[in-house]
Amino acid sequence: MLLVMADSMDGSRALDLDALAIGDRFRLFNFTRRDDHVAYLWVLRAMERLRAVHRVQVDTDDVAAALRDLAQVHDDVPQLDTGLRSRLDALADDGIVHRLEDASRAGTLERYRNRQSVYQFSELGYRAFIAVEDVLAARVRDANLSRLVFSDILDDLKALAVANRTGDQEQVYRRLSRLNQVMEDMVRRSAQFHVTLSEIVSSTETSPELFLRYKNALLVHMSDFMAELDRYLPRLDRAVRDVEETGVNTLLVRAADADDRPFLSPAERIEDWERRWQALRAWFTRRPGYESGAGELRRATRSAVSAVIALLRQLTEAQRGGVNRASELRHLAQWVYNTPDEDAAYALMSAAFDLGSARHLGGAHDDVEEISPRATWWDAPGIEIALTPFRTGRHAGPGLPQPVRVDTGQRADLRRRQIEARSAERAAARSLAKRGAHGRVLDDAETRVVMSLLTRALEARAVVAGRLKSGSGSDDTVVLRLVPDPVGSSVRTTHGVMHLPGFALEIVPRSGRAHG
Repeated sequence: MLLVMADSMDGSRALDLDALAIGDRFRLFNFTRRDDHVAYLWVLRAMERLRAVHRVQVDTDDVAAALRDLAQVHDDVPQLDTGLRSRLDALADDGIVHRLEDASRAGTLERYRNRQSVYQFSELGYRAFIAVEDVLAARVRDANLSRLVFSDILDDLKALAVANRTGDQEQVYRRLSRLNQVMEDMVRRSAQFHVTLSEIVSSTETSPELFLRYKNALLVHMSDFMAELDRYLPRLDRAVRDVEETGVNTLLVRAADADDRPFLSPAERIEDWERRWQALRAWFTRRPGYESGAGELRRATRSAVSAVIALLRQLTEAQRGGVNRASELRHLAQWVYNTPDEDAAYALMSAAFDLGSARHLGGAHDDVEEISPRATWWDAPGIEIALTPFRTGRHAGPGLPQPVRVDTGQRADLRRRQIEARSAERAAARSLAKRGAHGRVLDDAETRVVMSLLTRALEARAVVAGRLKSGSGSDDTVVLRLVPDPVGSSVRTTHGVMHLPGFALEIVPRSGRAHG
């Protein structure tokens, strides 16, 4: 539940993207996988430096000058006097920047004859660059739980209730915006802190000094945060309910009216603010059967304190006794090194790590073309192996031929199911001939009939001058025709909508001419 509410707070819509959109956006990070990715990063930093002074569209000379300015401050800026244009073009191909043609920048006839390209960040490209910069700038020591934020949230909720009660529209918008920003920051900080803490705890076996150095400050920090959360959580619950008593719908309408985002309609702004308010409410109020977001955070922090104390006890005992996993592995390595021969070393390592011999079996798949010859044994699907080679290692013989068995009951059942399926198809075809395929939602049986007839019609289509003119497909019940239609049509099914640009479907009985 905590993950769902965190996703609601930051307005993420990544789960709604299809595979094509995800692939396009992953393409924005192609520059990080190139051999000279550092050079591309400095090119984008130079463009970001120009963007900060409102130089939106820049050419290669502007980027080169910005790189020279950066080189005066940073020693690792590469020299890109020759390949700068090719790198900018590669970034444009990835979609991280836009490439435009601007002939007004040509001061001479020679420059005018050459391509005069200017570049500017795309919106998604700039976000991808900032995301990479955030990852590069992240530091473990920056992680913390903000315990002072609860008093600010309580003050904003009280002021929000007063503003909504008095009808102060601008103040409602300011307080809601501030609450949204504070909540996003708190969710981000808490998630970052617990991920960092888990990483520190899991890596203490190789570097316990880092954990032991900050153990006291870490325990005090988490204890103070939990105490502050326990003190403010009942007050925040009451404050949220006080705001709701002033009218949530009125609150959302006022916030949407004061919202000046030009690319959203009033209804979309109201929906956006409602989503934010519901996420904020879920953080501080409990629902039947669900823990609030703050309660989940308190439980996670309490578990983290217990894990830190347990790990501290484990490290203390290990230091007192002088035996831990690192010392055990060092002793084992010394024993293996001092063994008289390779067989003794292998036997010792097998006993230490409980290694046993494996019997390798192999065989061919029933459909050889289904499995790629480049697939590894780990990725390839398994096959059935007889018990004889598995138990003895010898190939099994063919054995005696088995008599052919006739299962009349199974045949009768199969025939009955075939008759039922065919009857259902005929009933669906008659329904299509009677009611048509447009203007309603087709069920699964009707959809299968339409798709089958449409496939036959496309296979028997007539193409004139490179364009499809007509086509028809039939079975023993109905006939489907592709009729040219300048408007086009669509067929609605339970699984979605199928669009037919330039055509409509005409379904008639095989012996009749009624339009479907």
